Amino acid sequence: MQSKEVSASKDKEKNRQDLKGTLVSVSILGAILIISWVGAYILFISR
Repeated sequence: MQSKEVSASKDKEKNRQDLKGTLVSVSILGAILIISWVGAYILFISR
């Protein structure tokens, strides 16, 4: 019984790390999209 609890605890920790990596990846992608849209908008306004 003890080993199942330890295993479940390790799985939760691994899952949190995976989600943290996903959050970072999605944040970087979102920043790139926002920067490109702002750049296109500035280019449109300046012409």
